[in-house]
Amino acid sequence: MTGFVSFVSAGPGDPELLTVKAVDRLKRADAVLYDDLSAGPILAHARPGADLVGVGKRAGRPSPRQHHVSRLLVDYAQGGGRIVRLKSGDAGLFGRLEEELVALREAGIAYEIVPGVPSPLAAAAAAGIPLTRRLTARRVQFVTGHDAGGNLPADLDLNALADPAACTVVFMGKRTFPALAEALLARGLPPETPALMAEAVGTAEASTERTTVSALAKRLAAGIGEKPAVILFGPLADGAPDA
Repeated sequence: MTGFVSFVSAGPGDPELLTVKAVDRLKRADAVLYDDLSAGPILAHARPGADLVGVGKRAGRPSPRQHHVSRLLVDYAQGGGRIVRLKSGDAGLFGRLEEELVALREAGIAYEIVPGVPSPLAAAAAAGIPLTRRLTARRVQFVTGHDAGGNLPADLDLNALADPAACTVVFMGKRTFPALAEALLARGLPPETPALMAEAVGTAEASTERTTVSALAKRLAAGIGEKPAVILFGPLADGAPDA
C-alpha cells in the first residue's frame, strides 16, 4: 500500500510560526524529507523514531539534483506510511513544489499541501512595516533573483519591477541584486528608493538592514556573506509612516 505525502510549509525558521496543521503532520510522520532552511528547531516536532532525511539545496554549495529529490520522495511514499516533505517559507513560493507534485502524480501517490508563512511577510513583520498602503503602495510583486543557472533571469519584466509605487520582493537575490539594480535604475527607478534586506529571517541570527536600492547594490557587489536573505524595495521599506 502506498503512503501519503504532506508538503509542509515550515515558515521562515521560527517554530512558533508553524501552523497547527504543520505541527500535527510532523508529529505523525514516519519520514521527513527536509530542506536546509527548514531544519533546526523545527525538526524537534518530528515524531521520535521518524527518518529525518536532508535534501536541501543551497546556492554555491554541493546539492542534490531536483530529480534525485523527487525520486527519493516517491521511493519513500511507495514504501507506505506518512511522509512529510518539509519546505521553508511557503512551499508554493519558489520552492520547486511543482516538480515534486508531478513526480507524485505520475506515480499515483496522494498528497496534500500545508501552507505556511512566507519569508517576506515574516521579514516585514520583524521590521514593523506593512507591505501595502492605500493610495501609494497598492501592489506587491514577488520575483526570484536567479534562474536555474544562478544568474539573473533574462525574462524578468523590468518595467514592472521598476515601478516606484509597488512593493517588490526579491527571493534568493543577494548575488544578482547589483545587476538587477543596474537594470532597474536604467529604467527610471530612483536610486534612493528605500530598500530592506532581511537575513536569516525567523532564526536567532536574524538581522535587518534598511538602506536604498543603490546603496544595497554597492554593498552586495562587495560581498554577499553566507546567510539566506529576502530583499524588499519600494515606498514602505524605509519604515516611515504615511504622511
